[in-house]
Amino acid sequence: MGNICRSPMAEAVTRGMAQSEGLASLLETASAGTHGHYHAGEPPDPRALRVGAKHGYDLSKIRARRVIEADFDRFDRILAMDEANLSILQRLCPEESRAKLGLFLDYAPELGVSEVPDPYYGAESGFERVLVLCERAARGLLAACEHGQLAR
Repeated sequence: MGNICRSPMAEAVTRGMAQSEGLASLLETASAGTHGHYHAGEPPDPRALRVGAKHGYDLSKIRARRVIEADFDRFDRILAMDEANLSILQRLCPEESRAKLGLFLDYAPELGVSEVPDPYYGAESGFERVLVLCERAARGLLAACEHGQLAR
């Protein structure tokens, strides 16, 4: 929503895993929010920064931004953290780009959940849970990239 919790964690985890597995050249990662500009330019939530750093992921250079129309042309996949954000993306997205939309956890079907919970109003343990979910989805996304089979 505001691009300071879940999506920057997903961006950093995916980028970090891609680099460590030698797959960084296969994808460009970025995150963006769907709600307003009230966090634009801000760093991720301090809890996201701490949890990411604890697990070896650097979120320090990420700054919040809102999704823009050009993103729908620029990226092959635009993945939401939950159904509410996916619905907003579907309204913003040009018809010809709708097949690019999906949920991040579509790449971790073995989890049996489709949404990454928003940890903003909870304890730091919620950010730990988000990180675990992001790692699982990032593994699936990277496998799909490596095999040229992005789920649509």
